[in-house]
Parts: sequence; structure tokens; C-alpha cells
Amino acid sequence: MYLGIDLGTSGVKLLLLGEDQQVHAVADAPVPQHRPQPTWSEQHPAHWLAATETAVAQLRAQAPDAWAQVRGVGLSGHMHGAVVLGAQGEVLRPAILWNDGRAAAECAELEQAVPASREITGNLAMPGFTAPKLLWLRKHEPEVFARIRSVLLPKDWLRLQLTGDAVSDMSDASGTLWLDVARRDWSDTLIAACGLTRAHMPRLAEGSEATGVLRADVAARWGLPAGVTMAGGGGDNAASAVGVGARQAGQGFVSLGTSGVVFRVSDRFAPATERAVHAFAHALPGRWHQMSVMLSAASAFGWLARITGQSEVQLSTAVQGMDLARHAQAPLFLPYLSGERTPHNNAAATGVFMGLRAEHDATDMACAVMEGVGFGLMDGLQAMQAAAGEVEGPSDASLTLVGGGARSDAWAQLLASGLGCTLERPRGGHAAAALGAARLAAMACGGDEALWCQGLPAEDRFTPQPAQQALLQERHARFKALYPALLPHF
Repeated sequence: MYLGIDLGTSGVKLLLLGEDQQVHAVADAPVPQHRPQPTWSEQHPAHWLAATETAVAQLRAQAPDAWAQVRGVGLSGHMHGAVVLGAQGEVLRPAILWNDGRAAAECAELEQAVPASREITGNLAMPGFTAPKLLWLRKHEPEVFARIRSVLLPKDWLRLQLTGDAVSDMSDASGTLWLDVARRDWSDTLIAACGLTRAHMPRLAEGSEATGVLRADVAARWGLPAGVTMAGGGGDNAASAVGVGARQAGQGFVSLGTSGVVFRVSDRFAPATERAVHAFAHALPGRWHQMSVMLSAASAFGWLARITGQSEVQLSTAVQGMDLARHAQAPLFLPYLSGERTPHNNAAATGVFMGLRAEHDATDMACAVMEGVGFGLMDGLQAMQAAAGEVEGPSDASLTLVGGGARSDAWAQLLASGLGCTLERPRGGHAAAALGAARLAAMACGGDEALWCQGLPAEDRFTPQPAQQALLQERHARFKALYPALLPHF
């Protein structure tokens, strides 16, 4: 058995994968998120470990025989978060997360200090990335910064607790702005620009590489034998790619998680920074990927459910029953509740309902939120298509649909029509990152990549519907006009 641990923004998901490549059990535990000030987003790392222990207890109770056979562990996690540690390995302050927008000014400072940063990292400096967060700490919390002895990404802090090893994989390290992504090595120039050295950085490894073993006390507490292998793992999206079998150039997926992602594999480093497209190393050796990212996707729908007092299932079912005539009268929604990355790179952007009238109700607003997130993903895909000469694979190829929001048929159909491609939803796609982490664990234990990184069979397929597609194209044009019109007011 192989254990995949996915540290998500809202919770930790654990998955047991057998040698038969079947999922034997899944468990979840929530993690609280804190917003101490507007645009800030933080979590306490201790909550990650506590949630992991809770999910472990659940998994052991669900499948005791399978649990006892675990021989490898893989990690996936939300990217870019800054966990700063002192001389004794103590956490110096709450971790600053990927959807935190406080470091916008520091992005400009970093790019000014290192003019070649975009060529080295393949990415624009964005507030959510790790390096600007450290510049912010140096400026605003100098007493904390002076005590920093190491900086880890969220899943890699969890690894440190489980194995005692400070290691990061190439895909997650790509999101720090400290990695020379083409060379798959730390950039001393960018690290120095943040007042740090390589001594502050973890060792680098490929995602499918064995990086250590569970500590003896952890193995004993978890009821596992000594010597359980830990894999390098991956950032959540690269791990999801492994989970759905996206390992060759042109393969990819669309994710409706807390954030929204369009992901495509490349066999070479292909930056497209002029359109705020990310270019990262894959969790598999010798490959990279392009990715468009929007900061609020399924989280925007959850937000609407909370403020309307209805469940997400209720709202999704209501949208499913809407006809096109009613959809055409729905308000438009800009989904920038946490700012935005691709294509705007604007931490100050906000959510907007445009065209609300007295006759609109929660169903109309739910339709608008689903559509607005879909339009954000369309903007991201179009940014990637504009760089199509720099990444292999046809733009109209079918894509796998994953993430918690993917469970909504109404949303999946809307995305297929909006993106103009077939979306294949596999069984268990909402757990793709945890599955990918488990697959990486199997490879770290000697498993063959071609065997362990196969595609998942589609449980449902959604194809573009011409009438819906025409409506969305007209509404998308109006949606795109709103951002530049409102930009001075954010």
C-alpha cells in the first residue's frame, strides 16, 4: 500500500492506494484559515499536523489491514506558503499562504533587484509567491526575519515533522521564485536578493525520488513498520497531474478547487510571463508545465453558499434546472474575491456582481458565480493558447476535470461549453492530488512511471453545447470589458 497525503487549504486528505492501483480508503480532516487583515491569509502549521493525525486515525479505523501494509508515503500540498523556522526548528510566526496579497510592493522590488528574474524563474513576481513574502517580513517584521534559519513550503514543513528531513521537490520549489526552473536548481542570485542564502533552503529532489523514511517514533505512533519510504512529492497541481496521468507533453487538466487551474505538460521550459502564465517544473523528472491560475474558484461558490444560507448542492441543483433564457438575464460576476493572477496579476482586484436587479435570487447569483469562474478559466486558457507556439499539444484537446467543484454537473457542462473542449471527469477526481502523491510514493519505492502514471477512465464526459456556447461567448465579451472599466476603482 502507498499513502498519499494532500495538504489542502481547507483540509488534509489522505488516500490509500494498493499495488492493484485501486483506491482502498480516503479520509479528510479540516484545517482553519485565518484572515487577520484584508488581503492577508495565514494558517498555523501545527494545525496541519493535527489534521494529518486526525485523518490517519480515521484511515486506520476504516481499513486496518490495508493500513498495516503501507510501504511508501507521498506528499502534495498548496504551494507558495512561507513557513519560517528558527534555530531549533521552531515556527516563528503563522505561515503566510498562497492567496495572501500583502506583498505586492515587494514583487516590484524583487524584479528591480534582479532584472533577469522572469527569465530565471519563468514567472512574474506575484504577491502569492514565497520570495516576496520574505521581503515583506524583512521590511515589516525585522525581528522575526533576523531569527530565520530556514524557510519551508507547507507540505515540506509537514515532511520535516514526519521524517526529520528538510527537502522540497522541483514542482513546489518552482513556486518560490528562488528556483532556476530550467536548471532545476536554486538560484543564488534570487535567494541573495531576499537576504537569504542556500543554507536557508531545503535540499531539492525530484517528485518520484525517495527522500528519506518516516521517523521511528512517527511510524510507531501510526502503527507502521520501520523504514517506510517518503517520496519527494509535488505541489498540489503537479501532483494532480500525476494523479490523472498527465505525464506527456500536451496532456493536461482543469481544476475546480479552492483556486482554479488550467494545466498542460511540456517537455521543455516554456515561459509566457507576458500573459501571467506560470511555467514550473513538473513533479516528474525531465518535464515542465504551463499553468494559468485564478485565486477563487470553488471557494467563490462556497462563499456564496455561506452568505445565502443554502448548501452548495442546493445551489448547484437549482442552476442545473435553469434554462438559457433565464441564464441570459443573470448578472455577471467578476470572481476576484482574493485578487487575481492569470491574466491580470492584480492582488487589488475584487469580486463584483454587475447587473443585479430586484428579480434576481440566489439561483441567479449562483449561476453568475459558476459562469464568472468559468470565464476566469477561459481567460487563462486563452492566455495559454496565445503562447501555443511555446508549448506542445492542440488547444482543443480534451482535458480531465478535477477538484471539489467538478462534482457539479451544471458547472462541468458550463465549463465544457465555455472552454470549447470535451471535459472528462474521472471517478475520484476530487482526490487527484492525494492520488498523485500516492503514485509518486509507489515510484519512489521502485515502481515504473509508465505503469503508475496512467490516465484515469472517464466516468462522465461533457461536450460543448452549441446554444450554451453561443450565449457564453456573448456574455464573456461583456465580462472581459468589465475588468478594464473597473480597474481604476479597485
